[in-house]
Amino acid sequence: MTVLVSPRVRSYLASSARPAVLVALAALPVAVLAVFFVLPVTGMVQRGLFASGSFDPAVAIRVLQRSEVQRALWFTLWSSGLATVLSVALGLPAAFALHRLSFPLQRVIRAGLLVPFVLPTVVVGVAFRELIGEAGLLAGLGLDGTPTAIILGLVFFNASVVIRAVGAAWESLDPRPGEAAAALGAGPARVFWTITLPALRPAIVSAASVVFLFCATAFGIVLTLGGVRYNSIETEIYKLTFTLFDLPGAAVLSVLQLLVVIGLLVVAGRLRSVPDPAQSRVVVRRRRVSLRDLPVLLSTSVLVLLVAGPLLALLLGSLRVDDRWSLGNYAALQTPGFDPPLPVPVTTALMTSLAVAVQASVIALVLGLLVAFAVTRRSQTRAERRVRGVLDGLFMVPLGVSAVTLGLGLYLTLGSGALDFRDEPWLVPLAQALVALPLVVRTLVPVLASVDDRLRQAAAGLGAGPLRAVMTVDVPAVWKPLLASAGFAFAASLGEFGATSFLVREERPTLPVVILRLLSRPGSDNYGMALAAACVLAATTAAVMLLVERLRVPSIGAL
Repeated sequence: MTVLVSPRVRSYLASSARPAVLVALAALPVAVLAVFFVLPVTGMVQRGLFASGSFDPAVAIRVLQRSEVQRALWFTLWSSGLATVLSVALGLPAAFALHRLSFPLQRVIRAGLLVPFVLPTVVVGVAFRELIGEAGLLAGLGLDGTPTAIILGLVFFNASVVIRAVGAAWESLDPRPGEAAAALGAGPARVFWTITLPALRPAIVSAASVVFLFCATAFGIVLTLGGVRYNSIETEIYKLTFTLFDLPGAAVLSVLQLLVVIGLLVVAGRLRSVPDPAQSRVVVRRRRVSLRDLPVLLSTSVLVLLVAGPLLALLLGSLRVDDRWSLGNYAALQTPGFDPPLPVPVTTALMTSLAVAVQASVIALVLGLLVAFAVTRRSQTRAERRVRGVLDGLFMVPLGVSAVTLGLGLYLTLGSGALDFRDEPWLVPLAQALVALPLVVRTLVPVLASVDDRLRQAAAGLGAGPLRAVMTVDVPAVWKPLLASAGFAFAASLGEFGATSFLVREERPTLPVVILRLLSRPGSDNYGMALAAACVLAATTAAVMLLVERLRVPSIGAL
């Protein structure tokens, strides 16, 4: 028996069901974020500012008055600011050369320059130490253990963010306004400053804010290159927790870092909330290189050398044993190391990292898909639109909290009572999934938002249920971004070190943790194993990201 339902009744039922669908989609991600992100951060605030049961600003004041804390704060600010400026200065010419010009090996160079962003920070630190250390090719420059080495490592790590974000905008920038200005007599420099730069401003500000954020939270780079003389907020938190056992002091610094980062994101959001002249995207034909492009190509060459030099030094160093070429360091990865040995062989740690990364990727994809579907469904009322906007912003908050802060919060909060999860094996992949979640959400949301809602309505009008409508309309549009999201989540999880260092179990260390332990132990054998392990980790993450690059799905620029 067929029941006929009038269009008006069908529309009423659909509109009544929309809030229930929104709640159903957002329930699991919100619950996970509340328990494993909001609760730990709130616990840190309570431990740092409410240590005596009531608000006690004297605790925070005493921590901030320490000379070593003030040095760490100042070093974080000026080093991150300088590294951001240098990353933008080198990234802008490279973005133009790789996205607006045409020359041989262009795609290979572009993919190679994007690899550093997904390399674990520990690997970046080891690579620079091998290049500028005592036995390195550039040892004579005396850069080992200096702020210059740290800043170069930060630029190496983050210039690719500028290339990807600004290059994508530059590639599709409408050339007609610039051509009109040139026809009226404006020179290339004037066209750039008056036409091109204002059009690229949202992308540049977005990239610069993300770069500063990543520089300020680059835990592994400062830890491996700074030695004992230079500390950032991240490494100071780590030292207060594991060396001095000063948990209230670490919590105070974590709260301060959280406030500064959120303020930075708010300011950056206001700066880039300007009309984007590049809204009407066009396909621009790349032009051949000419003599006037020589400065841009030279600047890009400097960046290529900055990226290739440390990685080549890392590879060559891993192949040297007792001043001769050998694969001995790689063969030793099957052992637990030397005096004192590791709890497990390095290869076992690699398998643990791969398994944890797969688990974290699945968690991040499930949560990210639910969030993306929840925030991109068409809103019928202003209240519904506001709720979706709040959800979208809420799941970007983990981007503004460093992995060290998240790991410390989980370590302090989930260690007793009903929430005693500290020793659970799933806590590490869950923490890594929260770190990768913003990348997944920002990759999927623009794609799903661009799907015409009338297609879903047409599918429903033809009798398709909600699930079938999703399979026939949304899935064909989202499968490539979904694969890209999986790659980003896997690479980010594989190299994650900040949160993992607080939560990892002694008998199940991940590869980044093992690399740092090998570096902290004396002996050339341990150091050689660290180099080989870093090469394996770098090659794995690079292979994943090169596959993602072939999908040509933008990600970081959308952040």
